Amino acid sequence: MTDATFDIVVIGAGIAGASVAAELARTHHVAVLEREDFPGYHSTGRSAALFSEIYGNGVVRALSRASRDFYYAPPAGFAPDPLIKPRGAMYIARESQLPQLERFAANSDLAGSIRHITPEDALRACPILRPEYVHAALMEPDAADVDVAALHQGYLREFRAAGGTLVTNADVESLVYRDHQWRLTTPSGTFSAKIVINAAGAWADTIASKAGSTPLNIQPCRRTVVLVEPPLQLSPDAWPMVIDIDESFYLKPDAGLLLLSPADETPIAPCDVQPEEYDVAVAIDRVEQATTLNITRIRKRWAGLRSFAPDRSPVIGFDGALPGFFWLAGQGGYGFQTAPAASRFAAALVRGEQPPHDLIEFVAELSPQRFASPTAARSAT
Repeated sequence: MTDATFDIVVIGAGIAGASVAAELARTHHVAVLEREDFPGYHSTGRSAALFSEIYGNGVVRALSRASRDFYYAPPAGFAPDPLIKPRGAMYIARESQLPQLERFAANSDLAGSIRHITPEDALRACPILRPEYVHAALMEPDAADVDVAALHQGYLREFRAAGGTLVTNADVESLVYRDHQWRLTTPSGTFSAKIVINAAGAWADTIASKAGSTPLNIQPCRRTVVLVEPPLQLSPDAWPMVIDIDESFYLKPDAGLLLLSPADETPIAPCDVQPEEYDVAVAIDRVEQATTLNITRIRKRWAGLRSFAPDRSPVIGFDGALPGFFWLAGQGGYGFQTAPAASRFAAALVRGEQPPHDLIEFVAELSPQRFASPTAARSAT
């Protein structure tokens, strides 16, 4: 058991906690407390991430655009290999879905990132698609696969190199604020700090309740993923990610296999989530309807947690009611594509600095105080 004092304690060592800890360790004495045996067990370690500037709502897209430079030019020594690999993302629509596709394309901030392509071009890009399924398509050519492990480990390396302390098996049992300090009790010791950052992912509301804050209705949702073999005569490596415009499914190449998901968002209590057979069957059925695949063998299946605030935008900022209690939660499955910008933004607020110029207009939209009343939190969409 230890009893240690820090400037800042970050709860959670997933991509949100690791990235903000790396930023803040340059200027502060920082500890990260992780409830599991190793960082990133629940969501970060189960992500099949894509960097996309058009995926998510407007706030998420802004954070993604502000993260682009980091992905293409990370700090020297951050990772031994590039963080991203060109992939492309293609949104497809059936005839009945054409209005949804056009509404999506009409978002003004998407103009420089997407282009309409013909159904014939869509079939050439992904030859397993059924012609009768694709009546229109949009292509985001600059979407890219993210090396999830490299990004996460790069931040953890930077954190440790700056003198940060990572403590695993440190589930926070209690948080008490007294004498201008937070005192956190865990199985691995007791830790004190003036500032606590709640980057606990699916457990964010649980941590808030322990601290005496009002939970923000951060809802964990199960997301199911399946890996299957492509047709023997085809190599999918150059195919784009394919996304139904209503996001009823997506598929993408993954190391010679095909990764499928029904894009499910089943509300669930925070847990070590596992895939349900029903969701696996739904993923297969939806993909078989849209493609010529006949899936008879599954290589692997898993599930992860995506945690959403009521308005589906991340929550980044001081609590407003509790001194020194900072929220970094509700990434909603967009944690990797937004981590570089979200961590810069969060670190600036924690230090009391001006937010980054490319994100300053989103301070109110990211603040936990946007849910100042129970009515506002319930009615947000």
